[in-house]
Amino acid sequence: MPKILVIEDEASIRRVLVKILSEENDSYKVEEAEDGLAGIEKIKNEDYDLVLCDIKMPKMDGVEVLEAVKKIKPETTMVMISGHGDLDTAVNTMRLGAFDYISKPPDLNRLLNTVRIALDRKELVVENKMLKKKVGKNYEMIGESKAISHIKDMIEKVAATEARVLITGPNGTGKELVAHWLHQKSDRSKGPLIEVNCAAIPSELIESELFGHVKGAFTSAVKDRAGKFEAANGGTLFLDEIGDMSLSAQAKVLRALQESRVQRVGSDKDIKVDVRVVAATNKNLTKEIEEGRFREDLYHRLAVILIQVPSLNDRREDIPLLIDYFSNKIASENGTAAKRFTDKAIQQLQEYDWTGNIRELRNVVERLIILGETEVSENDVNLFASK
Repeated sequence: MPKILVIEDEASIRRVLVKILSEENDSYKVEEAEDGLAGIEKIKNEDYDLVLCDIKMPKMDGVEVLEAVKKIKPETTMVMISGHGDLDTAVNTMRLGAFDYISKPPDLNRLLNTVRIALDRKELVVENKMLKKKVGKNYEMIGESKAISHIKDMIEKVAATEARVLITGPNGTGKELVAHWLHQKSDRSKGPLIEVNCAAIPSELIESELFGHVKGAFTSAVKDRAGKFEAANGGTLFLDEIGDMSLSAQAKVLRALQESRVQRVGSDKDIKVDVRVVAATNKNLTKEIEEGRFREDLYHRLAVILIQVPSLNDRREDIPLLIDYFSNKIASENGTAAKRFTDKAIQQLQEYDWTGNIRELRNVVERLIILGETEVSENDVNLFASK
């Protein structure tokens, strides 16, 4: 149940806002505060999904409320309410972290649309943060080979910039690890990292997934829904397997990159977004361009910086480190002691043809740990690695 707080010193406007929101959706729990100080006290004691806050108020104005909220509960979504003479201030509040602003007297459609968009984005960001907490510890880049050291150096140089990055490499090499490192070492690390696997989404749904949709845009669109670009606002959008994206969706992604704006499917309203895009593919995009399956202009927009992730066969010297890492990790996940791999077992694994790359190595190590004895030997590798 979304919780909304209305901070407004004019009682008549406050009552109208509360009434409109309560009647719009009976799942909204709407509370009110008569001034900024009262609003801050409520925010300290309660978690709100959305706060509507007037700018001109006695005791504590809206700008001061916004600055205080960003210090005590920075994840709170704020929409400012501006009078006719407050528009410049309202625009400035967005630089301070406000999600949007609405003008007095509030236009009903504009108000409700802003509230829906803000709540949709809040829901997606919360889901992403929960996912990030679950998987964050899994994103370590293991290796000391020349190739991996070069990638780490590139990340250090590029992460702090706003440059778009295209990550290439075969399946299973860890392209998503590079994307996570780029985000975590960037100034956007406090913002969301939203991942989209373009190959896993049917072509007829990819545009809705990326850009959102409005109610009635298609048969199953029973309510307005924010897309991944909106969810990634202020953070990073990782478009994995972008080489599998339809040409129609590519055109819309290109527009979003050029104009920093998106349109939900079924709507003609532009929504401004502040997103850094990192993309990845296992395909040769130059060949895809020649065969008309990928837009050349989009490629040049994405590949400002190109990072190539090598296959495991090209970085065999990292295999002992990876075996040790996976062995400890798998043992920890299963609540068992880590098993020792003999030198000959490690050598045998280094000589193996890793067509499935790191993903395959991890599976083989897990199989050896589960099915092997207290120590993993060369015989165990010969017996289990090929199964």
